[in-house]
Amino acid sequence: MNQRLQQMLRVGSTPELVAALLMGLSYPVLMTAALLPDLWTFVVAAGVSYASDHYLHRRGSYLLNRLSRFRAGLSLRFLIRQLLLVLLLSRMDMAEDPVSFTAIACFILFYALQAPHTALTAKIRARRRLPVITRNIDLAELGIADGPPGWLTNRAMEKVQHLDLFAVVGVLVVARTGDSFYGYVGMGATLVLTLLYTGLLARYLLPHLLPPTSEEFLEWFDGWLRRYRPTTVLYFSGSAESSYQVNMWLETMEELGGRPLVVLRERHTLARLAPTRTPVACVPSAVHLMNMDLDSVRVALYPANVGKNIHMLRVPTMKHVFIGHGDSDKIASINPYSKVYDEVWTAGKAGRDRYALADVGVRDDAVVEVGRPQLAPIQGPRRPEAMPTVLYAPTWEGWTDDPGNTSLMLAGENIVRGLLAAEPPVRVVYKPHPFTGTRSREALEADARITELLRAAAERRAEAPEFAADASRGADGTAAARAELARIEAEMERLHASAAEGVDEAETARDALRDPRTSPEAADLTARWNEAFWRSFPAWEHRTVTGPAPALYECFNASDGLVSDISSVVSDFLASGKPYAVTDSAGLGATEFARRNTAVRAAEILDNDARGLDAFLAAVRGEEDPRAGARAELTSYLLGPEEPPAQQRFEAAVEALAARAEARNAEQAAQSAAEDEPLTGAREVPATETPATVEGTVR
Repeated sequence: MNQRLQQMLRVGSTPELVAALLMGLSYPVLMTAALLPDLWTFVVAAGVSYASDHYLHRRGSYLLNRLSRFRAGLSLRFLIRQLLLVLLLSRMDMAEDPVSFTAIACFILFYALQAPHTALTAKIRARRRLPVITRNIDLAELGIADGPPGWLTNRAMEKVQHLDLFAVVGVLVVARTGDSFYGYVGMGATLVLTLLYTGLLARYLLPHLLPPTSEEFLEWFDGWLRRYRPTTVLYFSGSAESSYQVNMWLETMEELGGRPLVVLRERHTLARLAPTRTPVACVPSAVHLMNMDLDSVRVALYPANVGKNIHMLRVPTMKHVFIGHGDSDKIASINPYSKVYDEVWTAGKAGRDRYALADVGVRDDAVVEVGRPQLAPIQGPRRPEAMPTVLYAPTWEGWTDDPGNTSLMLAGENIVRGLLAAEPPVRVVYKPHPFTGTRSREALEADARITELLRAAAERRAEAPEFAADASRGADGTAAARAELARIEAEMERLHASAAEGVDEAETARDALRDPRTSPEAADLTARWNEAFWRSFPAWEHRTVTGPAPALYECFNASDGLVSDISSVVSDFLASGKPYAVTDSAGLGATEFARRNTAVRAAEILDNDARGLDAFLAAVRGEEDPRAGARAELTSYLLGPEEPPAQQRFEAAVEALAARAEARNAEQAAQSAAEDEPLTGAREVPATETPATVEGTVR
C-alpha cells in the first residue's frame, strides 16, 4: 500500500510520502481553522504546511512538478496560505483593523516584487549558459568571472516565497496579542528582504561579471579547435539514463593516440559523465555543432544509433564508425540504421555474422572486429567460497512488449525464489538495468517485489542461528569495513564536489580544467571503496545493488555465476570464464532459443518457471561444469581473440580508418585543384558556340 501511494504521488521514499500527505492535509485544516476561527490550530497547520513544502523542495520531489501541471504550483500554494490568513483575521473580527488592510497591501507588493526577481534569475541563468559547455579545456583566456553564489540562485523562487514568513508570523502575533507593532515589523522585513534579494541578483548583470556572449565564445572555441586539432571524436546523444553508453568508452578514448575529443549533445549527459581526462565539449545546438571547425577530425565514433547523429554524419572529411555500447543478440545489434556509417565495429566474428544473417544492408567489408577494450577489469573465477554468490542482472523491458526482452516480469520472481531456496545455499546479488521501469509499470512493480523478496530473505537469514553466529564472529570486521567505507565516501565526496554539475554553467566549465576524479588518489579511493563495500556486510547476505557503484564489472568480480537475459551483460560476463544462465522468457524452447541467440550456446537455459537452475548451481559450486569448454570457445567467437589485446586492435582500427580519411581528403583536394586549373591549348569558345560542340570539352 505504501509503495502504491508513493507511485501514485510520484514520491521516492517514505519520508517524502509523509511530507506529501502532511502538505496536502494542511490546507483543509488551515481552511477549517480560519473559518472556526482557531488561532492555534491555524499556527500548527501553517507550520506543517511550510515545513513539508520546504522538505519536498529540498529533496527535489517530482510531486512538485506534477502539482505545477495541475495549477497547484509554488506561488499558488503560498498565495492560498496568505489568503487564509486574511480570512482568519476577518473571522476574528479584525477585518477593520489597519493591520488587515496593510497585510493585504503587503502581500500584493510582495507578489509585484517577485516579477523582477524572477526575471533577473532567468536572465542571469540564461546569460551564464554557454553555447558549448566544456570539461578539461582551459578557458582562462575568456576571463570568466564568478557567478552568483548558490544560496542566491539555487531554488530561488522557493526562497523568495518563503520571505513571506516574516509577514505571516508578525500578523499571527498581532492576532494573538493585539499589538500591531509586530505585524508592521514582520511585513516590513518581508518587503525589505525581497528588495535586497532582488538587488543582490541585479549586481550579477553588470558587464564585467558577465561571461562572453555566445558569438564571442563560439569564435574562441573554433580557435581552440584549430589549435588542438582533434583527430578522433567520440560522439554521443541520448537520454540521461543512457549515459552509461558513452561512459563505457571514456577510458578507451584516454588510451588512444592522437588528440581525442568527446562531443556530447545534452547537458544531462555531461552531468552524469564518468571521470575522464579527455577534453569534452557539450554542444546542445545543432546549428552550433554544424558550424564548428572540425576539419582536423578523421574518425568519429558513435556508441548509439540516434537521430542527432546526422548532425555529425553530414561531415564528409571524417570517417564514421558505429561502435555500439555492448555486444549482444538483441535486435539493436543488427539495426538497419548502421549502414549509414563507413564502418561498423564489433567485438568478434559473431557480430559480423549477425549482420550477414540479418541482411540489413551492412556490407561485410564494412564490419571490423576490434574486441571489447572495456573488459580488461573483469577477473576470472575466484577461489571457492564457503557460499557462492549468484548475480541476477536482468535487462530492461525495452521499447516493445515482446516477452523475450526481459525475464523480470515473467520469470524474475521465480528465479530469485529458486536461488533463495537453493541447497546448499547461495548468496544472491540483484542488479537491475538502469532503464528498468522507465517504460513499463509492470517491470517497475516486479523490480520492487524482487527487492522486497531479497530484503525479507536477508532478514530471515540473519536471524537463523548459524548465520547469526557467523555475523557475531565477524561483527568487528564488518563494522570496521563500514567505518572505512564512510571515510572513503567522505573523501570521494570531496573530490566529486568540485566535479559536480554547478548551477552556474560558465563557472563550472571554467573550473573543470582537470577532473579531480581522474587523479591517482581517486583511482585508489575507488578501488578501496569497492573492496570495503563487499566487506561491509556478511558474505552470505543477499543484496540489491543499484546506481553506478559498485559497477557491473565489480559485481561480476564478486560473483561466481550469472543469471541474465539476452543483452551485452551476458557477452561481457563470458570474459570471466564463469558459469552463466539465460532465461528463455519468450518460451521458444532451448533448441530454438540457442539457434536464434549466439550468446546462449554455452549457457544453462532457464524457462519462466526457473527450471534449469539446479544444473546451473551445480556448475557454480564446481560440482559439475560440462559447459566450461563451450564457454571458452564461445568467448573467442563473441569477443575476439585474447591476443593482440582489444585496446591495441581498437587503436589499429582507428589508425587505419584515419588513413583512409586522409587519402579520401587528399584525392578530393587534388580533384578540386585540377578542376580549378585553366584549360591550356584549347581555342577560345565563340559566344554562339555551345560547349558540347568543342573538341576536348568534358560533357
